[in-house]
Amino acid sequence: MRPTRLDTARIRAARQVIDPAFLDTPLYRCDALDPVLGCAVSVKLETANPVRSFKGRGTELVASRLADHGPGAVVCASAGNLGQALAWSARDRGLDVTVVASRFATAAKVDRIRALGARLELVDGDHEAARERAAAIARHDGSRLLEDSLDIETCEGAATIGLELVAQQTAVPAYDAVLIALGGGALATGVGHVLKALAPGVEVICVQPRGAPALTLSWRARRVVSTESADTIADGVAGRHPIPAVLDDLLLVADDAVLVEESSITAGMRLLLHHAGLVVEPSAALGIAAILEDRDRFAGRHVVTIVCGSNVDMTAYHRWTGTALTPRQDARPRL
Repeated sequence: MRPTRLDTARIRAARQVIDPAFLDTPLYRCDALDPVLGCAVSVKLETANPVRSFKGRGTELVASRLADHGPGAVVCASAGNLGQALAWSARDRGLDVTVVASRFATAAKVDRIRALGARLELVDGDHEAARERAAAIARHDGSRLLEDSLDIETCEGAATIGLELVAQQTAVPAYDAVLIALGGGALATGVGHVLKALAPGVEVICVQPRGAPALTLSWRARRVVSTESADTIADGVAGRHPIPAVLDDLLLVADDAVLVEESSITAGMRLLLHHAGLVVEPSAALGIAAILEDRDRFAGRHVVTIVCGSNVDMTAYHRWTGTALTPRQDARPRL
């Protein structure tokens, strides 16, 4: 395989830097999903950590290096999960954090960023507008600009998930495919790099919403394809302008990139709730959505889906999953 920007030795070394709270997350067979999906499914659970997403693996590397070598301030654009993770990783290392987010970002994610002590700036427009504003702040005050998926720490932090998938193969029956949510590309390129290096027989399948297809379209065209807009409930993967260097890596490690409908995403969220007991954000249900839309492809196979985050607005979650409380259920109990 031609080299990506990632390095397997650095990824192994990253495990010594990342807080153990983010490492060695569970990988387990979820038998209850088998009859519904027609295939064997194992879940790699990346939500049981202090920030309820995989992003802390990368921000631990960033914050550790900044604490050692500076600068003491860092700014990022975030739909919510990266900002939370960066604030968590920075707060005990004496770093000043600014997070720029869209005014339309999920309220629960924004509130958590504030609670973790980061400075928060909200901008009109979508995530791309937030990226532009974060870059402007970095130019103005000399702080480190953290760009998710472009900065190698975010990819190599996520890649430690791949090391665990390979090491945990003995914990579950052999699997032949891994389904990975595709947004900016850090998770897909990181995990994909490790699997292609250490388990090349495993199929790496990236999944993106049809309403936010930019990186999938780019992968298919083998060139950067930007989109005018992004329209999906999966806010964590709703970019419009793929990063060329990330696309180059993705072309080397992804076997396929597929698009799924919003209805399949919400169906996936319901299945993970009712059959796995997991409350997940839309991005984390993309793997299940891909199976739902192409049952024949996965029939009889054993696949792993990475459940990448559970930071979700609960009012919206109840609406999407059809589990909204009735007035009687929501009422206070009588004394």
